[in-house]
Amino acid sequence: MGKALIYSFQKKTGTCLLLLCLLFCGAGAFGQSSLSGGNPSAPNTIHNAPQRDTNANKSNNAKWKDEEAKLTYEKLNSARVYYPDTSLHTFHRVPFTQPWYTNLGNLGSPVNNLLFTPEDRMGPSLGYHVFDVYRFNVDSLPFYNTTRPYSIFNYLLGSKLEQTAGIMHTQAIKPNWNFAVEYHKTNSPGFFKVQRNNHDNAFLTTNYKSLDRHYTLYAAMVYNKQQHDENGGIVINDTTLISQQYGDRRTIDAAYQNSNYSISRSTVSNVQRDLTVLLQHSYTLGRTDTTYNADSTQYSYKLIPRFAITHKMEVSTEKHTYKDLSPDSLRYTTLFAQSFINKGSGYYLAGSDSVFTQQKWFWIDNKLLLNGFIGKEGHQLKFSAGIGNRYDQFISQPVSNLVRDSLPKQVYTLGLDRSSIVSNYIEGDLKKEALHPGEWEYGANTKLFITGHDAGNFLLNVLIGKEFKNSSFVAGFRQQVNSAPYSYTNYENKFTKLFFSFNDESVSQLYATLAISRWRISGGVRSYVIANYIYINESERPAQYTIPFTLNQAWLRKVFKMGDFFLDNELVYQQAPLNAPVNVPDLMGRHQFSYERAMFKRALKLNAGIEVRYNTAYHPSGYDALLNRFFYQNSTYINNAPVAAIFLNFRIKRFRAFIMGDQLQEIFTRNTILHTGTPVTNFQNPVTLTYGDHTPVYVAPDVLIRFGFTWALVN
Repeated sequence: MGKALIYSFQKKTGTCLLLLCLLFCGAGAFGQSSLSGGNPSAPNTIHNAPQRDTNANKSNNAKWKDEEAKLTYEKLNSARVYYPDTSLHTFHRVPFTQPWYTNLGNLGSPVNNLLFTPEDRMGPSLGYHVFDVYRFNVDSLPFYNTTRPYSIFNYLLGSKLEQTAGIMHTQAIKPNWNFAVEYHKTNSPGFFKVQRNNHDNAFLTTNYKSLDRHYTLYAAMVYNKQQHDENGGIVINDTTLISQQYGDRRTIDAAYQNSNYSISRSTVSNVQRDLTVLLQHSYTLGRTDTTYNADSTQYSYKLIPRFAITHKMEVSTEKHTYKDLSPDSLRYTTLFAQSFINKGSGYYLAGSDSVFTQQKWFWIDNKLLLNGFIGKEGHQLKFSAGIGNRYDQFISQPVSNLVRDSLPKQVYTLGLDRSSIVSNYIEGDLKKEALHPGEWEYGANTKLFITGHDAGNFLLNVLIGKEFKNSSFVAGFRQQVNSAPYSYTNYENKFTKLFFSFNDESVSQLYATLAISRWRISGGVRSYVIANYIYINESERPAQYTIPFTLNQAWLRKVFKMGDFFLDNELVYQQAPLNAPVNVPDLMGRHQFSYERAMFKRALKLNAGIEVRYNTAYHPSGYDALLNRFFYQNSTYINNAPVAAIFLNFRIKRFRAFIMGDQLQEIFTRNTILHTGTPVTNFQNPVTLTYGDHTPVYVAPDVLIRFGFTWALVN
């Protein structure tokens, strides 16, 4: 039944996605999504909406109404209203790397956060997170409300054929029923050998509210596919990068290159796919009033809720695939011992000399909540409680299974390992949102697994805050206890079976933030207390650090304005214990000096300047392509020069564009190391022709030019 459900699920949604691509991809593009973040303080209209024809030959034009398009969106389980971000100040910044992320030197590659953030784990999970910044998450999607059909086209083009494109379209089927669809495409061959990235990400949302406001429905579908070719890092001494013979970075040797297979694609790749469907609907009881307009020709319903029942269902399937078509036995010494025919050279023998590892995760989650409301409309306290049930299934393949024939003899056949988990949990929530200036907001929510493999795991989150006229603050506490993800406890293929056992991990955090818009200043502090920390160790195997440790963070942002000039400063300080297995710099900073001005009666807005980003010297995380994860290492120490860029942003009506020169520090230094790779054993240095162990590195790309635009269309 499970297989039939997955097949039907994928077949139908795949057809929908194909139709959407054919309709929209040709016109679409993505530079920096204007809808990726909201601005709650922005006005509630889209300015410069198309004007109606007022030609004198038309009749009755005095009675025409010139209404601006209104576009807002909300998030699941929140009454807060958001507006599209149309600002220019940071429009040029590279997508998917903000604010403190680093990749492997190519857009679309695995991403690591230099601002320490534990993995978000609650309940059964697969455990792959290096592509999270590119993925749409079904629980944080926007649900739009628009008075006119509204589309946004985005495009980014960079050196070495770096491209990111996308389209978002939303419109109202009826005044109380909206839908939206968004698609992103990222393709980047990169500056170095065999490091191509090819991603597809899309979502579809719809929200409906009955005219009498009693019934509401939110539905969504998300599809993510990330395909990353692994080059293992460059295997040349860092100091030789400044040599003229390596002016073209594609001439630098990479650990996993194989010219007999391809000069543009790697024999080693990681691919992650997921497909999720969400359905949440509720029925609310309360007092209904009918409100008429001035001439009593139209009316609307107004509901003051008192009690509601909510049902939420999620169905998801996720697959992670690792493939090495021309393996070298020395490459896998940390995981298993196996002699391969090719020994890392030449093309592979199909089906007999390759490493293939695939893990699948299918889950269904159902929960039923009872909700209550206290207080006046728009100022209500909402509380809810309920119970949920979920089914999780994990599969590893191919694995070598031992069977016996009739003699009997030991015979090994390829098969799969399958495990299923049925869990039950209880959930509670208390929420009062600050929807107007001067209001307090507070809330608490908890989730506790009471049966299943993860019984005893829980999440507790408490916060309090207040919105003032020109400022706001939020403080809170969060604690979660969770089991190790499936991929940390199981590594299997036809050559080996590795199982790891870990105690439950505990992550507690205490935080506070303050923003004063009048002074253009904001900041915050956060303190983590972590016990039984689960990570990838120096030997590139899953491990657990059983000693509890504390990690403290503080950040500050201050913007200075001098006429049309702006100086935007951001600083982050992190204090980590010396022996804890985390790789983070102590201090990070970003400074942007820009000139911003509106011209031609504010029809044209310009923003031009320079930006510098830096961090103090530290031990960077290593990247393990075999596990598709970052690991802790303390042998390589780096002290990079600040990363610099110049930019020009401008906006004309609903068209925004930018052009920038990025990675300008490479003019003066060409060894900006981002991460290390898996050490290469018995490596022949192409310069000295000597053999020895070598640690590859991932370095920043060369100087590059980026251009991008966002164009909003209103019908």
